[in-house]
Amino acid sequence: MRIEYHRTLIADKPRNEALFAALERVIVKGKSVVADIGAGSGLLGLMASKLGAKDVHLYEASEEVAAVAAAVLKQNRARNCHLYPCRSTDMLDAPQADVIISETLGNYALEENILETLADALDRMLKPGGIVIPSRIQQFACPVTSPRLANEMNAWRDVGHGLDLEPARTMSVNNVYVRTLEPAEFLDHGRAAKMWDDIDLTKPQKGTRKGEITWTLDHDAWIYGFAYWWTAGLGGDLEISTAPDAPRTHWEQLYFPLNEPIPAKATERVLLSLRSRSSEETGTHLAWTAVHSDANGKSISRQAMDLDKGWIS
Repeated sequence: MRIEYHRTLIADKPRNEALFAALERVIVKGKSVVADIGAGSGLLGLMASKLGAKDVHLYEASEEVAAVAAAVLKQNRARNCHLYPCRSTDMLDAPQADVIISETLGNYALEENILETLADALDRMLKPGGIVIPSRIQQFACPVTSPRLANEMNAWRDVGHGLDLEPARTMSVNNVYVRTLEPAEFLDHGRAAKMWDDIDLTKPQKGTRKGEITWTLDHDAWIYGFAYWWTAGLGGDLEISTAPDAPRTHWEQLYFPLNEPIPAKATERVLLSLRSRSSEETGTHLAWTAVHSDANGKSISRQAMDLDKGWIS
C-alpha cells in the first residue's frame, strides 16, 4: 500500500471541502444512516460522523488500507462508524442507508468502477428516497492545438543513428496520458470544449459508454490530440471538476494522442468518437477515433486509437 496516495487525497482541499458541504446539506443529525463506499483512510466517514449521522458504514476493499482506516476511526473515537474490509458489492445483507457517498473517481472518471459500484448500491443499499453523492458525472473533451505533448511521442522518431523505432511509437500513441494542461493549449483557449457523456448516477448505469463530438473550425488549426476532463455533481450547485480552469485537485486532465496531427482548415470538421468499457473483472478499456472532413462532410483522414494496443503483453 502506498500511504502517499492517500495523503494526496487528504491534502486535496477543494475535493474535501466540496464533499463535506455535500454531506452537510443532506445529513439529518441523529437520523441519517450513511454508507461510504471506497472509504480509504476514513476521512469521508469521519466527516459524516462529525456532522451527526446516526450510523456510518464504511466499505474498503484493500485490507491494508482498511487497517489504517480502523486505526483512524479508533483514534477519533468514532463509535458510530462501522468498517467492513470488503467491496460493497461483496457485502451480504448490507445495512440500508439514507445517504450513499462514493468518491471512487479516477483521472478517467470511470476507471475505479463507480458505475458498477453504485448500480449495486442503488439496488441493495439505498433506502427509498435516499441520496447518492455524486449524483451525476459529465465528461468533456477538447482539441489540443499545442504540440508540447505530441512532441513527447516523437522521442521515438528523434533517436537518430538511422534507427527506426516506429513500432514502439505506435504503441505510445495508443496510450492515454495523465497530464496538466493549460487553457492556452486548447482550441479557442478551451472555449471549444464539449460534453460527450452525461451520466445520471441516481439510476443504475452500464459500464459501457460512448459518445461523439464534432467541431467545425472557424480558423485554421493544427490538432495534435484531445484533452479530457470531468465534472461530478454533488447536489445543488456543488461539484468537483478536473477542468483546466477549475480549482486544482489531485486529479489531472487526460491527453488522448493522435498518430499524426490534423492540419484542419477553416470550415473543415473534426469528429471525435470516444468509447469506454470498465468493470472490476476486466479493468478499463478506452478507444478513440478522429475523423477529419471537409466542409461538405467528405472524409479527409481517419485515425483510430485503442488503449488495448498500447500495452506490452
